[in-house]
Amino acid sequence: MREEEEKTVLEQVFGSSSEESDSSDGYSDGESDREWEWESISEVKGLWLCPRFLSPRHQSRILASIQSQNWFPSPSINQAMRFGLQHLPSWAPPLAHSIRRSIRLQAHNPSPFPPHILLREPLFDQMIANVYQPGEGICAHVDLLRFDDGIAILSLESDCVMHFTNASLSVPVLLTPGSLILMSGEARYHWKHEINRSPEFQIWQGRQLTQSKRTSITLRKLSPSTP
Repeated sequence: MREEEEKTVLEQVFGSSSEESDSSDGYSDGESDREWEWESISEVKGLWLCPRFLSPRHQSRILASIQSQNWFPSPSINQAMRFGLQHLPSWAPPLAHSIRRSIRLQAHNPSPFPPHILLREPLFDQMIANVYQPGEGICAHVDLLRFDDGIAILSLESDCVMHFTNASLSVPVLLTPGSLILMSGEARYHWKHEINRSPEFQIWQGRQLTQSKRTSITLRKLSPSTP
């Protein structure tokens, strides 16, 4: 029964297989292996990017769900956090399921997530959603150690460039709507990541990116040692 319920939620957010076969927008839904093309960011060990993880249709479904929950009733409220599997929105476990499935369907060595992360249950039990208005970003940081290894960040709406930095190097990564990045190992613990939305920082391959509202969904797992 639980499996049937999870399948229903999965189809509500990510679409059914019949929707995928009828799709003509050039994108697949979140359950199609042909669009799950993982790229290793070679300069940052443990950093992987899937540029088209979700189609525009399924991005819109998640955004509509967020809007219906009224997480951000005013511009001054730009962050929503949920702790514990039972408190996650209904689309978050299916999203985690799609992440796990997408990795298992790809023949990469090393894998975007190492086996000890990929096999854990649940894969994630904490979510943070952020809304960034034009000109807003995030300062350079490493996620708190209260969260376990293995972090996923889904980007929605505006393009942006996320910079990964260590003591001697800065590596830019373009995040497009529907893209997903995974961080584990060195990328998670030894590299800071930031988004500076000043115009001089929002340049990709010589082209200035248009800055509009961006929503991000971060999925993490609380460390077993966290009370």
